[in-house]
Amino acid sequence: MPRRRVAAKREIFPDPKFNSILVSKFINCIMQNGKKAVAEKIVYGALERVNARLNESQKTVEKDDDSEGGSTAQGLDPAKLLRKIFDPALDNIMPSLEVRARRVGGSTYQIPIEVRPSRRTTLAMRWLKAAALERKEKTMEERLAAEILDACDNKGLAVKKREDTHRMANANQAFAHFSRFN
Repeated sequence: MPRRRVAAKREIFPDPKFNSILVSKFINCIMQNGKKAVAEKIVYGALERVNARLNESQKTVEKDDDSEGGSTAQGLDPAKLLRKIFDPALDNIMPSLEVRARRVGGSTYQIPIEVRPSRRTTLAMRWLKAAALERKEKTMEERLAAEILDACDNKGLAVKKREDTHRMANANQAFAHFSRFN
């Protein structure tokens, strides 16, 4: 904690394509060495790949059903893409509990605490990026698109990280009474 004053939160402007603060934060998370244009290209490219895969899967479903539905050639519009894919993917990654180390009487205990909403979002984005980096696809766009689709289906490394965090918190539930964080 700062001694003098609390650091002011910087205002984050929505991104130009999707008009979403969440996507803007994710672009800032992906950015390395101040190269925001490269990060934007990666994130927008990944979301376009997700949209293309959804469009392909809808076409195969329509061929199987032999129905003449009103599916567009481009797939989902940007607002629907965020609502149907990106937001649920982040929601599936966001942890509700985590453990913090607390020293009590010479011993260090892992104490489960509830995660603040802003930290939940930050952790989800960080874990999504880390999981995408560990994938085997050729480009970062492909890795990110695959990880977003996996997270939307409750699969993938980022969702596994959340489950491991929850498992650790539940295993240490006996030490919850030591909590000074709650």
